Amino acid sequence: MKSYRIHLIRNALTQENLDGRYLGHTDSPLCEQGVAKLNELVNNYKYPSAQVVFSSPLRRCTDTARAIYPDKEIVPIESLIEYNFGEFDGKTAEELEKHTLFPRWLAGEEGVDPPFGESNAQFAKRICEGFEGIVDGMLKTGVESVAIVTHGGIIGALMSRYAIPEASPHEWLTPSSCGYTLRITPSLWMTGQKVEAVCEIPEEEHTFDYERAMWGQEPLEDDYLYDYEDDDEN
Repeated sequence: MKSYRIHLIRNALTQENLDGRYLGHTDSPLCEQGVAKLNELVNNYKYPSAQVVFSSPLRRCTDTARAIYPDKEIVPIESLIEYNFGEFDGKTAEELEKHTLFPRWLAGEEGVDPPFGESNAQFAKRICEGFEGIVDGMLKTGVESVAIVTHGGIIGALMSRYAIPEASPHEWLTPSSCGYTLRITPSLWMTGQKVEAVCEIPEEEHTFDYERAMWGQEPLEDDYLYDYEDDDEN
């Protein structure tokens, strides 16, 4: 049965990332360290090929996409933009700890949103509609492989909503310039809107343990994420 691939890739580092600041709609550039790490990965490890490359319109994503896919046209999609943190954008948790709404929002209290930002429900609706539109477009047009360069929050939320194995957004945390390859089987998508996580990006022998250790995460079980090229040969 024919299957399709979506490669979710997180943007490279910004200075706000290094400073531990919430970064949403602010259009910050990649920092020097982020560019250096991205170039190191591009030059030394393998990123998957893609027929079409979509990106958040923010330059930290479009610049990442151009570095990984220099020969492709980058197609910006508004629904792939990061969460709108409103008044929280650009601030650290320490700077926000005395804000009356911040601890309630951080705890996930229903109905509590960042001032002038978006609600969790609005965020989920926006990114899910965008992702489902991409998948449905692939199935209709026959495009077999797509790269989506977007933000960490979006990748975690999409993986939590659609990916098998099931895990929380925090457990799908991925380092900058890294991500996941998803396999879409039409029958699985049509019946349950689920996709299979088949490997991490970029391809390197120590990705599972080393990259997750950087973020204080336990490695996923090896039999959850496997090399899809080997799987296709069986």
